Amino acid sequence: MDVTLKSPKEKVQRAKISMMWFAMGSMLMTFAGLTSAYIVSKSRVDWSTQYEFPVAFFYSLGVILASSLCFYLGKSFVKKDQQKTATPFFVSSLLLGGLFAYLQVVGFEQIIAQGFFPTGSSSTVITSFVYIIVFFHLVHVIAGLLVQIVVLVNHLRGRYSKDRILGLQLAGMFWHFVDILWVYLFCFLYFIR
Repeated sequence: MDVTLKSPKEKVQRAKISMMWFAMGSMLMTFAGLTSAYIVSKSRVDWSTQYEFPVAFFYSLGVILASSLCFYLGKSFVKKDQQKTATPFFVSSLLLGGLFAYLQVVGFEQIIAQGFFPTGSSSTVITSFVYIIVFFHLVHVIAGLLVQIVVLVNHLRGRYSKDRILGLQLAGMFWHFVDILWVYLFCFLYFIR
């Protein structure tokens, strides 16, 4: 039995990490509900798969994975106290995240160009689900981009070091979660029609 007393700082850090896990679990349940509703709706008579999956979504998959890798490398360099080397990786991660958000909007435009709108007579059940699922994910990406801006500003102010990485750890957990979530959603929406 481990009776090691934790310092108040360690308790706070542990609580913050636990809260991040809780938040990610909540987000996961939201998307599990949406994808479950999608699967149940496939049995509808008016379910139609006559739209082409947006090419922009394919590009966005590579972009978000590259962004996640850049964030990971930036954090790795901070852990080695190589802050100057970390900076371009944090900047790249943020820019790639922005490009991902842009590509999601382009993906919406590609669906609209095919004549499918989110609602109304020109919508289908499947495209409405695609819009809803991708939009909710995009909201989380925007939150992740705001977090990355905070990380970059704090990094440039010298607030992170190998001994002070809680903010990076929390931001990384969230950003990698959002990235992995897109891989799941991409595969789900592409293969389950």
